[in-house]
Amino acid sequence: MKKFKFTLISTALFAVLGCQEAPQQNQVEAQTQAQQQVAVAAPIAEKVPHKVMIHGQEFTDNYHWLRDDTRSNEKVLGHLNQENAYADSKLDATKQLQQTLFEEIKNKVVKDDRSVPTLNGSYYYFTATEGDKEYFTYFRSEHKDGKNAEAIFDANTRAEGQNYYGVGALQISSNENLLAFAEDTLSRRIYTIQVKDLTTGKLLEDKIEGTSGSVVWANDNKTLYYIKKDPVTLLGFQVFRHTLGKPQSDDELVYEETDNSYFTNISKSKDKSTIYIHHGSTESSGVSLISADDAKAKPERFIPREAGHEYSINKLGDWFYVHTNKDAINFKLMRVKATDVKDRSKWQTVVEHNPDAKLESIALFNQHLVYETRENGLTQITVSNLDNSKSKRLTFNDPAYTAYLTGNKNIDTDSVRIGYQSMTTPASVFDVNLETLDKTLLKQNKVLGDFNPENYKSERIFITARDGIKVPVSIVYRKDKFKQDGSNPLLQYGYGSYGLNVEPTFSISRLSLLDRGFVYAIAHIRGSETLGRPWYEDGKKLNKKNTFNDFIDVTKALVEQKYGDASRIYARGGSAGGLLMGAVINQAPALYDGVHAAVPFVDVINTMLDESLPLTTNEYDEWGNPNDKTYFDYMLSYSPYDQVKAQAYPNLLVTTGLHDSQVQYFEPAKWVAKLRDLKTDDNLLLFKTDMEAGHSGASGRFKGIHDIALSYSYFIALAENKI
Repeated sequence: MKKFKFTLISTALFAVLGCQEAPQQNQVEAQTQAQQQVAVAAPIAEKVPHKVMIHGQEFTDNYHWLRDDTRSNEKVLGHLNQENAYADSKLDATKQLQQTLFEEIKNKVVKDDRSVPTLNGSYYYFTATEGDKEYFTYFRSEHKDGKNAEAIFDANTRAEGQNYYGVGALQISSNENLLAFAEDTLSRRIYTIQVKDLTTGKLLEDKIEGTSGSVVWANDNKTLYYIKKDPVTLLGFQVFRHTLGKPQSDDELVYEETDNSYFTNISKSKDKSTIYIHHGSTESSGVSLISADDAKAKPERFIPREAGHEYSINKLGDWFYVHTNKDAINFKLMRVKATDVKDRSKWQTVVEHNPDAKLESIALFNQHLVYETRENGLTQITVSNLDNSKSKRLTFNDPAYTAYLTGNKNIDTDSVRIGYQSMTTPASVFDVNLETLDKTLLKQNKVLGDFNPENYKSERIFITARDGIKVPVSIVYRKDKFKQDGSNPLLQYGYGSYGLNVEPTFSISRLSLLDRGFVYAIAHIRGSETLGRPWYEDGKKLNKKNTFNDFIDVTKALVEQKYGDASRIYARGGSAGGLLMGAVINQAPALYDGVHAAVPFVDVINTMLDESLPLTTNEYDEWGNPNDKTYFDYMLSYSPYDQVKAQAYPNLLVTTGLHDSQVQYFEPAKWVAKLRDLKTDDNLLLFKTDMEAGHSGASGRFKGIHDIALSYSYFIALAENKI
């Protein structure tokens, strides 16, 4: 790849110089000038019309040629390398700032650190980092405080020699002597599973390839369940049973998902008795059960799958607790004895449906139930006796925060573990007594340097959108830098798809923006579930434009309320949030001075018509199926790639990974090519492809900081008129 890049530039140089062979010493100055000319030339992608008929209409895609599923076409790679060189030349003025930000952020991170030990079986498990090492080491100890711990898996050692390294599942066998682990070394989220003998420290010969990264042990300590991925669509659709010591070719197919709108996942019940096969689509879900004690067991449906019915289960003794949306759009909790599952008349209500609060998750203990709800956009945690005789709610003080259940692996305990953080409070872990609700702080992440939470303030406000709906917004800034007179630069972030919530969490890297006077705002737009399931329903399919309108209306209101300088408003979003960025700048480009679209899903029509691409068929219930003309017309009306037009656009940074398995690199590549052709302004249009990364960017805790430093230096330099 690097060799080709060099050849490409050299050929262009010779053409500029009129040379037939390599330049001589006395041509060095001319070569340098030519290099500079090449470096700053914006790449213009060739137009190669690719015509298709859709719903009786002919559509032309001039940049279809940029799609190369093999990622080996020299013409395509050459274009991406040219874009990288162009972006680097335009961002040359930010190199020092990028390095400054990298060091600034890195120096705030505790180098030698460890997580809070969590009891699982006979051992307490935790992760630790050391010095400048990029990855975690995994430990276990017989002691609650983690003393005399043994290292069971060192990701740093495993990552040696790899340009990318990602760990999937780490699962301990029932006898606690074997560790199954999954690794991805390409960033395509295709994992290889291996097994380590913890008594000898050696790897077994077993190697299971082409998996989703999930793995579960049966209770015989020699049988593994895993999910095989389709090599084309990358959907995990087959559950296999593997016996240690046998080749993968002998593995038994236990379950195959024939409906390609469903994802497949596996897990194990907290009491270790049952293996769950999870079936999940956007609007329906289900569970099949396999006995963990019988290595020849066949899966059985918990209940028949129904369109529109979403549920999950937790097992406690002879009871199943069912988190379900049956006749409850915001979900409720039911329970039923294992022997009565098929008889709906015997299901009992444990937590009633609340139309104003979404029931999000639960944790079960011998005598207690703990559950999370989201009310008015904020998480609430309630502790209740299983007999429902009394319940109490935890209280939190920040105006915007996130609280969550974490690490609750055992049923027999007198405390529940929760995580907590806000935009001014670093991530914290508490044990909460189930009877008294007394909180014991186990750890709060440290921020090195002169960080003082009292220097910062967060707010939570509501903005009225154009249709009268009130949109929550979380805001944070540094007190002594914020004037609220319309003079501060402001960066607004959003996502708004799949019902996923962007929580108001703490960020060390964000401090570098706040300390330079930026206001940071999260728009909790429709398409998430911030205000319950109806909030999601009102931002998908034929309601998708509400997501974009909300984001724009929040921006306008923040300017009107003087949270930000109208000439220095910036926006950032990734993946489906990149779709948001693309739609927003087509609709209201003048609002923003600069935008960063990361791994953006922008070619909506072509992607959703191509069932060979990862995720497509699973997404019909999110975006609609464009084979239906109603959905096609609506999607076409907002698809960023299709709606690019001859108009002025804000400064734009677009980033992607060549090996992205979720949003293929060619989506942003095509989008940028079309923008270059049609946009009428002289603003920056920069496109950077990480030739070694995928959807999540660079691996490693410090390598990833370079990506953040690039994004933040771009915004800071724009705000200071330095690029």
